[in-house]
Amino acid sequence: MIDLHSHIIPGIDDGARDMDMALDMARQTVAAGVTHLVCTPHVHWGTFDNTPEIIATGFSALKEAVDKEGIPLSLSRAGEVRINEMVPVWFREDKLPYLGEYRGKKVLLLEMPHSNMPAGLDQLFRWLLNAGVQPLIPHPERNRDVWKRPEKIQWLRNQGCLLQVTAGAFTGRFGEHVEKIAKDMLRDNQIDLVASDTHDTKRRPNDMGEAFAVVSELASEEVANTLFKTTPGDIIAAGATA
Repeated sequence: MIDLHSHIIPGIDDGARDMDMALDMARQTVAAGVTHLVCTPHVHWGTFDNTPEIIATGFSALKEAVDKEGIPLSLSRAGEVRINEMVPVWFREDKLPYLGEYRGKKVLLLEMPHSNMPAGLDQLFRWLLNAGVQPLIPHPERNRDVWKRPEKIQWLRNQGCLLQVTAGAFTGRFGEHVEKIAKDMLRDNQIDLVASDTHDTKRRPNDMGEAFAVVSELASEEVANTLFKTTPGDIIAAGATA
């Protein structure tokens, strides 16, 4: 499996605290059946002010440690960018950390606040798409506006966004309500890929293996392969930064 969303680079956001924890996360990720992991630390203006240079430095140290420990995990780097007014500025300054490419557009992991869907999203999505950037929205199933109005999921798709559901949503890690939304999205063919969003080895571990089994049972192994392997593989094959 290919996991496009993780917080494993140590010490730069709310994920791995130190290198020992990051290495434990890498081992757990391999045990979950993942062969390639994209490191996507938060880029959240005023909270986690990560830049491409900060991410690259942390990634280099992590990759060296993973290789030294002989952990059979391929790595690349990007970022999870919180929606804010700086996104167009960062685009113009070439400071957006892309996952790769999808159908000719650069893929940006673009996070909404958990509490709401901000006004003006349609304008931002349109601007990005016109600029050749494909928004990939992580964990919409955990957004409180979506809880109140599940039709917002299809609205996001209608705006041209790709949607990524968290593996733990299928295993019940975030509660029954989130699990139901994830399963409803699967039933309605509203998911483009599944990723772990792993932050540690206990509270937010890598649930990709268990989620793959759930999706295979609810839909089919063919669908699971598309969401966990083929689509994320296509994205990183075209431009992932190692």
